[in-house]
Amino acid sequence: MKNKLKSILLTGLLSLSFSSFSQDFKGSWKGAIAVQGMSIELIFNIKENEKGYETTLDVPIQGVSDFPLENTTVTGSEIEIKSAKLQLNYVGELIISEITGTYSQMGKDYPLILTKTTKTLPGNTSLPSSAEALAKIASMEKGAYKYSVKDYFQKPEASYFQLSPTGEYLSYIKRNSNGKGQLIIKNTENDKELVLVTEVDDVIKGYFWASNSRLLYLQDQGGNENFHVYGVNTDGSNKVELTPYQDTKVDILEVLRDDEAHIIITMNKDNKKQEEPYKLNINTGEINKLYTIGEEEDPIAGYLFDKTGELKGLYKVVNGVEMEVYYKVAEQFEKVKLIDFGSSFGIIGFNYATEYPHDVYVSSNLESDKTEIQLFDLKANKIIKTIYKNDTYDVSNIRLSKKRNYEIDYVSYNGEKAVVVPMSPTFKKIHKNLKALIGDKQFFATYRSEDEDIYMVLVTSDKIQGEYYTYNVKDNKLKLIYKVLPNLKEEDMASMQPITFKSRDGLIIHGYITLPKAAIDGKKVPLIVMPHGGPQGVRDSWGFIKENQLFASRGYATLNVNFRISGGYGKAFMAAGYNQIGRKAMDDVEDGIAYAIEQGWVDEERIAIFGASHGGYAVLRGMTKTPDLYACGVDYVGVSNLNTFMNTIPAYWEKYRDFLYKTWYDPNNPEQKKIMDEISPALHTDLIQKPLMVVQGANDPRVNIDEADQIVSQLRARGIEVPYMVKYDEGHGFYKEENSIDLYETMMGFFAMHLK
Repeated sequence: MKNKLKSILLTGLLSLSFSSFSQDFKGSWKGAIAVQGMSIELIFNIKENEKGYETTLDVPIQGVSDFPLENTTVTGSEIEIKSAKLQLNYVGELIISEITGTYSQMGKDYPLILTKTTKTLPGNTSLPSSAEALAKIASMEKGAYKYSVKDYFQKPEASYFQLSPTGEYLSYIKRNSNGKGQLIIKNTENDKELVLVTEVDDVIKGYFWASNSRLLYLQDQGGNENFHVYGVNTDGSNKVELTPYQDTKVDILEVLRDDEAHIIITMNKDNKKQEEPYKLNINTGEINKLYTIGEEEDPIAGYLFDKTGELKGLYKVVNGVEMEVYYKVAEQFEKVKLIDFGSSFGIIGFNYATEYPHDVYVSSNLESDKTEIQLFDLKANKIIKTIYKNDTYDVSNIRLSKKRNYEIDYVSYNGEKAVVVPMSPTFKKIHKNLKALIGDKQFFATYRSEDEDIYMVLVTSDKIQGEYYTYNVKDNKLKLIYKVLPNLKEEDMASMQPITFKSRDGLIIHGYITLPKAAIDGKKVPLIVMPHGGPQGVRDSWGFIKENQLFASRGYATLNVNFRISGGYGKAFMAAGYNQIGRKAMDDVEDGIAYAIEQGWVDEERIAIFGASHGGYAVLRGMTKTPDLYACGVDYVGVSNLNTFMNTIPAYWEKYRDFLYKTWYDPNNPEQKKIMDEISPALHTDLIQKPLMVVQGANDPRVNIDEADQIVSQLRARGIEVPYMVKYDEGHGFYKEENSIDLYETMMGFFAMHLK
């Protein structure tokens, strides 16, 4: 809303001038403003520099700190802080130990009294290892390797290529000399580049073309995952934050190709536990709320819009773990489906190839084990026909041609490798021509111009991260745009091989093994098993994985196991993992290790486990469940205590709490509570016998830093030294180049200490 407090989390530089008679403003000053019934705490951190003072701003409610401001003047006991970007002004007077003043923003005034405080950081700041201690561990990796850790984990010179709707521009993120990402567009006719946005403190987490003349991009603050939307024109003008709302998470729901001035977003602006839909003007930031969830209404998990931006359907969470699908007929929402727990019915989009307005494409497993694509009549609540299905894998992706009256061009799914199934005569020819030009590598038609004459094609494999091409349909010609990380030569990379094995209770488990040269030559090598995150509905896939390639270059094999509860293999396979996280799901990981040992690839005395999020939990659980199996482990933003984890989930996950209980464990059920205690590693640190390294982002909204602190503090209490890396400008995983490189350099030193 126009009168709401504009977000204060923008970047800039605050230079302060002061008179020789000014009072001492150095230190951190804390206060709170009341905005629409909410108390928002602000902390101004003021330091001296050679020119006077410099100041940064903290907003603890968003878990971010040290954001630089723009301009301040100090005269005697008075201070004035201004920020043109934020439309912010604070004027106060220091009297003894308080600064009393007025905070103004976007025409609104708020009384703000600041008192001296001690700046604090998340978690127990006495626990993280020193930079010197971590550097010493990193130095333990010795040897002359062709590629450094930086070669794998530095930002590519350019990546994330997209094609503008008209095909006039290419856009991409380009790395500058300081390692920061820049959003660039290049004119496809004259190759002239224009820098639209340069990262300052936060990484661009995603961007897209909203129209022919405007791009939108997403950033959060310090990794807190409260994403906001920013816009910029193709000439660099009108660069502005479009969703400047405090403590608010924004998601993009629909890009309206028939309405270039608007998109549909969801925000939890008015209710932190619930995302509600808005139509957003991408030029002005004006918003129009499209649906309000009543206090007594069931939570809503999703919305269905047509191409004009009209709200046509709702997904409501009922009974905690079920979904009801509602569809608007004659201006009334009517219930179409009840989706029971474990089943899925996802509306992909309307079938605009017909004048009948109620046909949609859906991905559904309501009447099958594997998800299949169907044409469905929402009004009549019936399947018209099945478009495509597979007996082994879920199928959920479909692409239509707007130019050819929404004809189905292809469906795709993730099998052992990515599979594209051409369906229209036009795309069958395009796919055949691309196959002839590219060969056996995996390729994806990622973007195309509105006239569908120009495609952007991404070529990848297990040995190359990506090669971007434009493909001219009329000329049948590929033009190379860019090779991502071209310094990593294909011939030096390791192969990622699909594997299949049986679990101890008879399930077929899929996965991948990446072997270094020594293993291929018949030598038993150290193994790093890498359980994936999620875990429900997530899976590992074939392709270029930086960790696997780095490990192989150092002589380690990597095992990826799609254990029960992983997605893509049908609902029965997923259901087999419900209430089995840390138990049978962990058995599957162990059975994968046994399989690798049986094949003669692995030295069973030198096995490590490394993972992030749920994968981090799997590290800790593995080292308490089977403490003799692993030589060492690295826990990266992992859960350590299921009880505290479930008490610190983000507010916008609250509507899924019963899903979480049903998938993981229910603490309100005495039997399951007992299991939770049994499989929470933080409650059994006495079982950890082998070396452990812990890595955490301080601002993580999903896995609170307390999860890492618990495990470290308890092991330290036993006199066990645990290398503990914390980054105070990151959240659920590290996105900044320098932090990623630091992590992997230290981890490789840790592995060298315990696997070689």
